[in-house]
Amino acid sequence: MSQLIERHSRKAARILDSARELVLDHGVRKVTVSEIARAAGVGKGTVYLYWPAKEDLILGLFARELLTFMDEIITRITADPATVLPHRMAPLLIRTGLKLPLARRVQSGDADLLRLLTQQAGDRELFARTTPSALCETGMPIHHRHGLIRDDRPLPDLTYTVHAVLTGFGAALSDPATAPHGVDDPDQVLADAVAQLLEPPVAPSDSAIAAAAEEIVGVLRQIQKAMLDLIERSQTLQQ
Repeated sequence: MSQLIERHSRKAARILDSARELVLDHGVRKVTVSEIARAAGVGKGTVYLYWPAKEDLILGLFARELLTFMDEIITRITADPATVLPHRMAPLLIRTGLKLPLARRVQSGDADLLRLLTQQAGDRELFARTTPSALCETGMPIHHRHGLIRDDRPLPDLTYTVHAVLTGFGAALSDPATAPHGVDDPDQVLADAVAQLLEPPVAPSDSAIAAAAEEIVGVLRQIQKAMLDLIERSQTLQQ
């Protein structure tokens, strides 16, 4: 039984890898299940054994990519709770997000992929919660409650600030060729900007940082579970 599950897992992985490459090269609309099967070295029926339609396969593929993103963030915070400090979290979210090729394709304006991801209201809401700006906005009340951000400005103003900063830096970091000459470390520039705009003049205590980290990881794990549920719903055969 375990050998059968392992074979299924390997086949599914080949199908996913092939689908990812084809979508990145040609876009969602032009890719067919037959092409995915041929690239993966399996029959067309094998693809349908795992996913009822091409759209379900792509949806599950995108969810897996975002799950990798969430795993990375949770691992980094768990290893070092101080990662939740705004000036450290901002570059981490953007840089980790930039390693997701499908997410970058959405950001570059792939209307077909975006349409697929937003067909179902629940999926649309879930994917929207995983953008770097949205994750920072989710964490802002937690940061505020534990004294990790300044308290002399209304929280909505600070939330808008982080959204604007991450949106701008995200676009700039995704296309380094547009940066002015002489900037050696754009991540440090982002960290400095976030620190000056958001963080309090007195550094928070280690216990406050640890409490904020624990709470933020809890929220991230909830999103992670919702992503796993989406992946399971998109599949025909449980792997």
